[in-house]
Amino acid sequence: MVLLWVSVVAVSALAAPDPGAGGQRRGAARVWPAAPNVVLVVSDSFDGRLTFYPGSQVVKLPFINFMKAHGTSFLNAYTNSPICCPSRAAMWSGLFTHLTESWNNFKGLDPNYTTWMDIMEKHGYRTQKFGKLDYTSGHHSISNRVEAWTRDVAFLLRQEGRPTVNLIPKKTKVRVMERDWENTDRAVNWLRKEASNYTHPFVLYLGLNLPHPYPSPSSGENFGSSTFHTSLYWLKKVSYDAIKIPKWSPLSEMHPIDYYSSYTKNCTGKFTEKEIKNIRAFYYAMCAETDAMLGEIILALRQLGLLQKTIVIYTSDHGELAMEHRQFYKMSMYEASAHVPLLMMGPGIKANLQVPNVVSLVDIYPTMLDLSSDPDELTNIATQFPEVTYSLDRKLRSIINYPKVSASVHRYNKEQFIKWKQSVGQNYSNVIANLRWHQDWLQEPRKYESAIDLWLKTPANPKKI
Repeated sequence: MVLLWVSVVAVSALAAPDPGAGGQRRGAARVWPAAPNVVLVVSDSFDGRLTFYPGSQVVKLPFINFMKAHGTSFLNAYTNSPICCPSRAAMWSGLFTHLTESWNNFKGLDPNYTTWMDIMEKHGYRTQKFGKLDYTSGHHSISNRVEAWTRDVAFLLRQEGRPTVNLIPKKTKVRVMERDWENTDRAVNWLRKEASNYTHPFVLYLGLNLPHPYPSPSSGENFGSSTFHTSLYWLKKVSYDAIKIPKWSPLSEMHPIDYYSSYTKNCTGKFTEKEIKNIRAFYYAMCAETDAMLGEIILALRQLGLLQKTIVIYTSDHGELAMEHRQFYKMSMYEASAHVPLLMMGPGIKANLQVPNVVSLVDIYPTMLDLSSDPDELTNIATQFPEVTYSLDRKLRSIINYPKVSASVHRYNKEQFIKWKQSVGQNYSNVIANLRWHQDWLQEPRKYESAIDLWLKTPANPKKI
């Protein structure tokens, strides 16, 4: 993985270094005067492939396209775990899933864990969060806590209801996901009434549920299913003819894991091409509604004169299969499930740049907290972290025998010096005296000649380097 800043940002660091895994906060420190504001919008279940060609041809996403034109998009951004809580735990902590040990939607981070936003707040940023968070433990899905054993025995869970679509009768309905719109309105109002008056930079987080499928009714034929739900207003943003019907492997040839997922998601039955295409069309329409909420934030920043002072980041916790590989939802390492959008724009970020480097949600943490406690790089912290230093040294030695290479460089330097000295002949002292790096040679020529003779006679010892 690479830090997102490497290819994108030429501005000062945002906040302060991570105080460590212990989660202890340090005293507040000043924020750099030129530090930009930060707005992070995180949706749910957004297929990252829709943010670049050819996925972008299926549905109109004007504000995502605006971010692409005015900022940088990452073509190969991935979730660290294709399920809500684990992916968000990684994003908020900067730690991979094997370190957070968030394996499912029941367990995330400890509620008191120090996130990147906590650190930025301690270092002078004004912070605010609206909407879906889902990175702490124990509140999302208790069934995840107890159902894992069914994967290891000859037992299948009860199937969910068959995935379905639902079109709102009112053709002009714009605000379909009302809860997301309410949170978007709250974020916009905060920008207008509070953030615009701050003398310190701010961080705003907005978490959206869309384009995650809706839960089904609590009873009836489709009980337990997930519903792709939208209005004709958003469906008009979708190019129906551009929607591709995904290829499926025969059930008999599916990997056992894929079959298990397809079965429990009730996708092993027959689906007509129209059913599949409708599910995908409705999903894309839900993505269009998500884009509009992102747009509300961008427009508010522009109206308030804050857009040029603010770094805007858009991403998602995971993707959505939308009937690829005979599945919906996520919980898979296939591209539709694991590929997420990641776009950034703002001061110092290159416009209309596409970065092919592989990045993931854990890169957001170090991007937010790039090492500002020592901007001039004057403090050597290697002695403060001997275990980390030793570990990195071991990794370096596994790649290259750098003491041996260093000894080779020393031998080369001596050989070249001897050849040069021999080529100069009797004028050795006079010539070297006029080299720009040693102007006082002639004051004590014997002293310096002796020092060089000693250097030439001392062998380089790789073990001591």
